[in-house]
Amino acid sequence: MPYDASAGSAPHINLVDPGLYSDGDPFAQWRWLRDNDPVHRHAATDYPAFWALTRYEDIKAVFRDAETFSSAQGILLRPSGHGADPGGGRTLALTDPPRHRQLRGLVDEWFTLRSIRGIEAKMQEVAGSVVDLAVQRGECDFVEDIAARIPLYMICSMMGVPRADWERLFTLSRQAFGGGDAMTRRFAHLDIMGYFQSLSAAKAADPGDDLVSVLVTGRIDGEPLTQQEILLNCDNLFVGGAENTRIAAAGGMLAFIEHPQQWRLLTEDPGLLPTAVEEVLRWTSTPTHIMRTATRPVQIGDRHIDAGDLVTLWLPSANRDDTVFDDPDRFDVRRQPNRHLSLGFGEHFCVGSVLARVEIRLLYQELIDRSLDVEPAGDPVRLDSIVVNGLERLPVKLVPRSV
Repeated sequence: MPYDASAGSAPHINLVDPGLYSDGDPFAQWRWLRDNDPVHRHAATDYPAFWALTRYEDIKAVFRDAETFSSAQGILLRPSGHGADPGGGRTLALTDPPRHRQLRGLVDEWFTLRSIRGIEAKMQEVAGSVVDLAVQRGECDFVEDIAARIPLYMICSMMGVPRADWERLFTLSRQAFGGGDAMTRRFAHLDIMGYFQSLSAAKAADPGDDLVSVLVTGRIDGEPLTQQEILLNCDNLFVGGAENTRIAAAGGMLAFIEHPQQWRLLTEDPGLLPTAVEEVLRWTSTPTHIMRTATRPVQIGDRHIDAGDLVTLWLPSANRDDTVFDDPDRFDVRRQPNRHLSLGFGEHFCVGSVLARVEIRLLYQELIDRSLDVEPAGDPVRLDSIVVNGLERLPVKLVPRSV
């Protein structure tokens, strides 16, 4: 429910409380901040103090200015005791120009529209097999049994992971990035890193036509990537390729369940799929925040930002800014224009944006072509995370579409 300005009192602002995202209403806080304090100084908690930006234009301006707002110190808030992000200055996501462009140049070709079209038939086959299994179950968890599998299988294929290992990585990814205790998540993530360490060694000895081989054989300014750079970029590609699409596709399905007239519009006119996918991306806004570090003193609005200050961009807020989007709290598969920031902007625009869009489109297309409706089979459970905005579980049943 959006914040009701007529209620008078300001909400308590605490953007680093995970419970706000699992059980609360972060949109109330974001709406109040957009209206009253769009460049908000957030006090230190277990996390260091930071600036919170909630308006679309401010966030877009920061994305655009990679020289002033650096990614190299990390792009996510970290508890103060955790130290620097180990990927800082080493991965595609955590580098600034010119290094960022050089790393991106190694993998860009794999994510172009032409390359994705070349594997679209394979993606459709994967989507079909995943939906087949879900239909056989009758009831399933849309997050784990459907939305998680399609992007994970595809990024595994692109990275040269043998098919026999896909289920192993699927299980580890669910342990590492789903619910559960912190220790289980940590050990599962370490297992994923260990897997890619072994795979990269194998690809170095016998390169193939895949992304891991690109990294182990790639050169920047004539120099190979270090072992740590290879491993961290493998992890970056795997997590980005598997997790963000999962969360968006599942969150989009919940939006359709909650707005059945929109699903009906889509089934009656599948030509709306491209705009529907954009609306799903805007509505779900899967990165809850992105962080930058100011490299020099700068003014944002009426606030003075010092060099070294952390600046956070709250993307779900930007994508509900009513100065940019008409009736932003309405889910509308026909929305045009739809200049959301869910996939970033500028230097760090998501390298996998085309892949994500096609995966989501093919999943919904598969359900439409089979004349299936998705009905709730229990209460959805949201992630208690300040990093990703989405669902941990969505119990559903797939049923023949009613006439």
